[in-house]
Amino acid sequence: MMPMDFDFLRRLLKERSGLALSPEKRYLAESRLMPVARKAGFDTLETLISRLRRKDSEALVTEVVEAMTTRETLFYRDRTPFQLFRETVLPALLAARASRRHIRIWCAACSTGQEAYSLAMALREMDAALRGWRIDILATDLSADALSRAREGAYSQFEVQRGLPILLLIKYFTQEGERWRISPLIRNMVRFQQHNLLDSLTPLGRFDVIFCRNVLIYFDMPTKQDVLQRLAAVAEPDGFLQLGAAETVVGLSDAWRPTPESYALYQPAAGRSSWAGAAERAGRLSVIGKAGG
Repeated sequence: MMPMDFDFLRRLLKERSGLALSPEKRYLAESRLMPVARKAGFDTLETLISRLRRKDSEALVTEVVEAMTTRETLFYRDRTPFQLFRETVLPALLAARASRRHIRIWCAACSTGQEAYSLAMALREMDAALRGWRIDILATDLSADALSRAREGAYSQFEVQRGLPILLLIKYFTQEGERWRISPLIRNMVRFQQHNLLDSLTPLGRFDVIFCRNVLIYFDMPTKQDVLQRLAAVAEPDGFLQLGAAETVVGLSDAWRPTPESYALYQPAAGRSSWAGAAERAGRLSVIGKAGG
């Protein structure tokens, strides 16, 4: 790929997805985009880039952006965030939302759905404590292809072996040939919707819990700052933000404050804390849903 074509691609990706592609990642772009070029009938990446420059290339631009988007995900990834969700975040919200008995959860950049379904299974394992409650899980992603796979809820043997406890596999999945399909009970707990994190978040509503993990690492600093600020605007004052293990708000945003024993877990800086007393409230829930990891 010629340097000027690579520079154009970097600008395009930054504008459309926020992805900050470093100069040394040219090899990655070439390996991921050559299949896109062949599918479109082009022999070279130069021809592909030339077509992307045209105003009538929106469908091709979408394919290119999706091809360059990282979709690495797995069930119960990193485990600790799900343990915090079950033993600290949820007890705090059950106490704070006792009058309305309604909690909204958002999984941003959900990819093929494993994170959202992991939360749904964790909630289902705590069914006794949540009877009479309405729990909404919204999962969004830039990629229409990834969302299609997420809605289908069917995963390969390799995918279900990555992080999913065997007890949950047996309980909530049915084997269909070489794939495992998640039960309608769990699938119906999650609503999938296409959304770009660079777009306005206001139409999505407000949330008690936001999972936005392993997304900011692909953005440059101004984009990270902008996204964190806008996430704070749609979080409830005593809500929670769960970032990835390698992500932080330090030096990026004063809209969030870390929780005491933070594992990339934050609350809005301007709101009231839900943390006080959470450990005590967690006692009655800590032994529920242990199969969820």
